[in-house]
Amino acid sequence: MRPTVADPEASGRDGRVRFDDTSFAASYAASYQGSGPAERYFSSRLHAVFEILDRCPGGDLLDVGCGPGMFVRRVLDTRPGDFRITAVDKAPAMIAEIAGRTAGAEVELAVGDAEALPFPDASFDVVVAMGVLEYCDPSVVLRDLARVVRPDGLVLVSMLNPLSPYRLFEWGVYWPLLRLLGQAEGLLGLPPERRHSVPKSGIRALSAGRLRRRMREAGLCPVDVIHYDLTPSVPPFDRFVCRWTRRHERPADTVGRGLWRWPGTAYLVAATRSR
Repeated sequence: MRPTVADPEASGRDGRVRFDDTSFAASYAASYQGSGPAERYFSSRLHAVFEILDRCPGGDLLDVGCGPGMFVRRVLDTRPGDFRITAVDKAPAMIAEIAGRTAGAEVELAVGDAEALPFPDASFDVVVAMGVLEYCDPSVVLRDLARVVRPDGLVLVSMLNPLSPYRLFEWGVYWPLLRLLGQAEGLLGLPPERRHSVPKSGIRALSAGRLRRRMREAGLCPVDVIHYDLTPSVPPFDRFVCRWTRRHERPADTVGRGLWRWPGTAYLVAATRSR
């Protein structure tokens, strides 16, 4: 039985193909509502985003790489009427998924590439890109985010944290061991569907300092950084720790700034567009 990788965003967007599969789009949406590390990660990320977004009075909002629409649905439920929402994703299957999730709501949907957004300059007051930069050329995407946001508008981007103990162990120890185990199982004659494996992810994660430099180069001014999904455990043990602590964990306990940022498996940067 193949293991479940802790973070769906880190499970491979060789994967841009997988994300355009209807069944994968549905299972990706379901991972937001499970009980393991993926649910912990997504819940923490949404809390971090709304910690910033709740300061914003409203306006035209663009969700880049909207996926199955969990963020958009949360905005519709918690800030009804405050935002005029547009959502774009490269995968038609994800657009189909969000269409079902937002049926009846006034949400504009589009198929498009984060590196070449199909919108005019200065179209939005708020632009959000979660789980996008790791799989694209971040400098190209950031320039296009800066292009479509209005002067003094808000840009929110997330990034996996390559310096966290969790990611260092996951990428440097856990995944390589699983791949070696899968190779050994192949030599023993196990069929492919029963071998352990981790798809190549294509991740290009940046530290917070490097990402902020890229944002400034793109014409954005970083104003806040929140590290989220704070966890003291590493895979695969976090699956069991997560189940044990879930009842006692509040979303506010999974985000941090300053010295408490180091256990965060990812982070969020809020920026404004320079005039």
